[in-house]
Amino acid sequence: MCLSLLQTTAYWALWLDDTEGFYRDIIAGPTIHDVDVCCSVWLIRNDYVLRVRRAHLANSTAPDFSLPRACASLPPSAPQFPVPTPLCSLLPASAMVAFSPSPPSRWPLPPRFLALPILLCLGCLAAPASVRAAGVLRQVVVGGGGGGTFFEPFNVTYDHRAVILGGERRMLVSAGLHYPRATPEMWPSLIAKCKEGGADVIETYIFWNGHEPVKGQYYFEGRFDIVKFAKLVAAEGLFLFLRIGPYACAEWNFGGFPVWLRDIPGIEFRTDNEPYKAEMQTFVTKIVNIMKEEKLYSWQGGPIILQQIENEYGNIQGRYGQAGKRYMLWAAQMALALDTGVPWVMCRQTDAPEQILDTCNAFYCDGFKPNSYNKPTIWTEDWDGWYADWGEPLPHRPVQDSAFAVARFYQRGGSLQNYYMYFGGTNFERTAGGPRQITSYDYDAPIDEYGILRQPKWGHLKDLHAAIKLCEPALTAVDGSPQYVKLGPMQEAHVYSSAKVHTNGSISGNGQICSAFLANIDEHKYVSVWIFGKSYSLPPWSVSILPDCENVAFNTARVGTQTSIFTVESGSPSYSSRHKRRSLPLIGGPYLSSTWWTSKEPIGKWGEGSFAAQGILEHLNVTKDISDYLSYTTSVNISDEDVAYWNSKGVLPSITIDQIRDVARVFVNGKLAGSKVGHWVSLNQPVQLVQGPNELTLLSEIVGLQNYGAFLEKDGAGFRGQVKLTGLSNGDIDLTNSLWTYQIGLKGEFSRIYSSENQGYAKWSSMQNDDKQTPFTWFKTMFDAPEGNDPVAIGLGSMGKGQAWVNGHLIGRYWSIVAPESGCPSSCNYAGAYSDSKCRSNCGMASQSWYHIPREWLQESGNLLVLFEETGGDPFQISLEAHYTKTICSKISETYYPPLYSWSRAANGRASVNTAAPELHLQCDEGHVISKITFASYGTPSGSCQNFSVGNCHASTTLDLVTEACVGQNKCSISVTNDVFGDPCRKVVKDLAVEAECSPPLATKESRDDM
Repeated sequence: MCLSLLQTTAYWALWLDDTEGFYRDIIAGPTIHDVDVCCSVWLIRNDYVLRVRRAHLANSTAPDFSLPRACASLPPSAPQFPVPTPLCSLLPASAMVAFSPSPPSRWPLPPRFLALPILLCLGCLAAPASVRAAGVLRQVVVGGGGGGTFFEPFNVTYDHRAVILGGERRMLVSAGLHYPRATPEMWPSLIAKCKEGGADVIETYIFWNGHEPVKGQYYFEGRFDIVKFAKLVAAEGLFLFLRIGPYACAEWNFGGFPVWLRDIPGIEFRTDNEPYKAEMQTFVTKIVNIMKEEKLYSWQGGPIILQQIENEYGNIQGRYGQAGKRYMLWAAQMALALDTGVPWVMCRQTDAPEQILDTCNAFYCDGFKPNSYNKPTIWTEDWDGWYADWGEPLPHRPVQDSAFAVARFYQRGGSLQNYYMYFGGTNFERTAGGPRQITSYDYDAPIDEYGILRQPKWGHLKDLHAAIKLCEPALTAVDGSPQYVKLGPMQEAHVYSSAKVHTNGSISGNGQICSAFLANIDEHKYVSVWIFGKSYSLPPWSVSILPDCENVAFNTARVGTQTSIFTVESGSPSYSSRHKRRSLPLIGGPYLSSTWWTSKEPIGKWGEGSFAAQGILEHLNVTKDISDYLSYTTSVNISDEDVAYWNSKGVLPSITIDQIRDVARVFVNGKLAGSKVGHWVSLNQPVQLVQGPNELTLLSEIVGLQNYGAFLEKDGAGFRGQVKLTGLSNGDIDLTNSLWTYQIGLKGEFSRIYSSENQGYAKWSSMQNDDKQTPFTWFKTMFDAPEGNDPVAIGLGSMGKGQAWVNGHLIGRYWSIVAPESGCPSSCNYAGAYSDSKCRSNCGMASQSWYHIPREWLQESGNLLVLFEETGGDPFQISLEAHYTKTICSKISETYYPPLYSWSRAANGRASVNTAAPELHLQCDEGHVISKITFASYGTPSGSCQNFSVGNCHASTTLDLVTEACVGQNKCSISVTNDVFGDPCRKVVKDLAVEAECSPPLATKESRDDM
C-alpha cells in the first residue's frame, strides 16, 4: 500500500508543469534530509514526460540536501525524475510508465496532504549505507545476448576531483583493448582478464576505415562488430570509454581514415574545411545513433560513460593556423550537439572548451592538470609499452616503472587512468600503420598479442589496482588538495583523509578514513623516511601505498608476482628470454610441412585492370589502397654505343628516383635488379641492360599508410620527382614523362588463390627441398593444427617479405628484416624516466619472426597456408607452435607484504589489514597444470628466473613441500614462513624461490571463450 501510494504521487508529480513547487514542499519536510535522493534516468519513450531538473530545486532550503550532480548535465532529451534511493532498486522503468494511457495536457496538482504519507514511505523503505552505495550502478543483466539494459540506468558527470557515476565519485582504472585487433571469439576472455586484472573500464577507438570501407557503405560485422563488443563489456559489469575520433592514429593504417576520403574534391583533413567536416559529422553521428539505438549509453542502462572527439589534435593544431582553432571548436560543439548524455574528451588539447574534458597522453601524467579547475585529471593514454617498426629493435617498459607512473598519478590527484595498451593484439590483414609498422601490436602489454597473461606485468599491476581501490574512499573524500609532507630532498608523501591528520604520530584507532602515498623519486638510492610515528624503507624510483596510513600494502618497485616464459615469444620477446629463443618441435618434427607447391607471379602487366598513362602517377590515386602493390612498366631502347661505352668503362647504368616511399623494386626484363627501403628517400639502382628494347618495371610497395601527423591527405605513396636512366654515353634519359603501363596488385591476389575454392586459378607445381627460391613466388601447403585450444604461432623467420593467408584469412604482412646490432642493453634498469629507446631487445634479429594465427581460423586438419614471397625464402623451415606459458617462477621474501586479500574495508570506508604471512603464488594458463617443480629453495637462494641456485641456507624439505602443494594444480599458493618450512638459519632473512613447468591438457574440447 505504501509503495502504491508513492507510485501514484510520483506519477502525478511527473506530469505536472509546476513540479518544482511540490518537490520543494516535500524536501522541506522534517525527515527528507535522512533519505538520499538519486537521479535515475529511465527509458520513458513518451513525449509528455516532464523533466525534473536540478533547476527545479535551486531554491530549496532543506538541510543537508543536494540533488546529485548527475542531474545537472543530462541532455534535454533524456527524461528523468528524482526517486529516493531505495526505490531506485525496486521500481523498474516499466512501472513508472504503465500507470495509465498518455495523460492530458495538464494534470491536477496532487493534494498537499500526500506529502506526509510519502515521507513515511521513504522512512520505511530507507536502506543501509552499504546498500545505498551501490546506487544506480547495480548490474541488472548478465550476458551479452539480446537487448535490454545491463545496468540500472545511471548518469555520468564530473567535478574537479573525479568522474561521477550515479552520484558517486570514482577512481577508475581503464584497459585499452581494440576490438578489431582480436577475433570476436577472443573478446569474452580478453574482457574477463581485464576485469580480473582490476580494470573498471574498457577503452577502444572506433576505426572509420573498417566501418565505412566504401563511402556510404557501412560494415559492423566480424571483428568490426562494435555493438557486440560493447555488450560483452557490459555483460562483465565493466564500463566503456568510446574514442570515436574519428581520427584514431593508433598505429592503424591511415590513422583510421578511409582512403576514399582523400578523393573528395577540395578536401583537407582535420581543419576548417567543409567537405571534411561534413564527412566527419556524418560518421560520428552514425556511431552515436547506433549506440543510442542499442541502448548502450549509461542513462539507457548501457556501459558507455565517456567519449572522445578528435585525437591529440593539439599536437598539430598550430600547423593549420586559425583554421585549426576554428575546426577544434567546431568539433567540440558538433559532439556536444549530439546530445549523448555522457561527457566528451579531447586528449592533448590544452585549449579545449569548458564543456570538454582535456586529458593527458604520455609515459607519465602525474604532473598534468586540466585547463579548468572544474575538470578532473584524466590520463587517456598511459603508454605502458610501445609499438615496433620493421627493421628496428623491440621496445619494453619495465613493470616497476609503469606501476610507479600509475601510483604517482593517483598520488598527485589523478582520477581515471587508461593503459594504452592493456591488450595490443594483432594488425591482421593490411591494417598496420605506417611507415613500416610490424604486424604484431603486442605493445609489451599486460595481456600479450595472443591473449595470454604477460607476467609479472599483469600480476604486479593487478596488485597495484587492488591497493588503489583500498584507498578509493579516502581519495574521493578529499575535496581539495591532500596533505603534503616533505620527507626528504627527493621524497614526499600525499595524505588523503576525511579530516586533518597529525603525521608525526600513529593514527591507529582514531577511526578516520586515511590513505597515504610515500614516494621516492631518487633514481639511485634506497631511503628510509619517518612518518606516522614509523620508519618506512623506499626503494629507488618507487611509491609505497598505505591504505590505512600505517601499513604498506604495495610498493611499485617490489614485484611479488610470478614471471612467465612462453613456449615461443610473440612480436615482442621479453627481457627474461630474449637471449634464449628456441623452437619447441611438434610431435613428428620441428617444421610445418615437407610438402610444398609453388606458382610464379608475373612481373609487371598481367591483365585485369592494367592501363597506360603518360607520366608517373601517384600510387594511392591509382590503387585506392586495395593492394600494397603497384607496378609501373615502360620500355627503354639501348644502342650498341651505350653497351660498348659501359664495357669500356667497366660501369653499369643506373635507374634513379628522387623519392620513394616504403619499398621500391627495380626489375629489368623480368629479373629483380635491386630494391630500396625508406620513407621518401632517393633510389639509385645499377641495372644490367642489353642492346635493343628492355622492359623496365618499377614496383611500388606500401607497408602501412602514414597514421600520424598533419596533412595526411597529402602524404600519398609511390614515387616523387624525376625518374631517370643515368650513365649512358650521350647523357641521362628522363623517363618521368614516358608512357607507363600501370598494373594494380598481384594476379594471384586478385584471383584469390589463397582461398581453397580458387586453387585452380593458379598453376601450382610441386617443389623439392633443394629447389632454388626466386622472387615473386606463391607457396602453399596443407597442415594440421596443434592439439588443444592454445593460441597458435607460425614462425616465418626463414622467409623474406610478403603476406600470409590461412584458410583464406590474411594474417598480415611478414618481413624478416633484421634490426641493427647495437642499441639493446644487456640489462634494463627500471629506475629513471622511460622512453621507447631505453629498454630495447632483439638487436641483430628480425623485428618479428612469429605471427599469430587465431585458433578460430583453424580446423583440426586440412588447413591451407598460402604465402606470397617477394624476395625468396625457404618454406621448408617454417614452424608452427602452440603459444602458452611454459615456465613460471617466483621469489618472495618473508619480509614481503601480507596478501592483498587480507585487507578489508569497514562500512565507513576505512581500510584495515589482518596479520598474515607473505605468499608465493604460481599459476599456469587456464586449462594447464603445473607438471614439474624444477627448482625450490627456502633460505638464501640466488639468481633469477631460469637461473636460480641454492644458497648457503636451504630448507631441505622445500622441494617436497612445494611439489605436494603445486604439481597437478592449475595454481597454488605457499606461505613464506618458518611455520611451513622450518627455520634453516636463524636470524637470517629468508626467501622462497620456485621454478615450475606448465603443461597443456592431453586433449580438450573447451571453447576459446573459456581460455
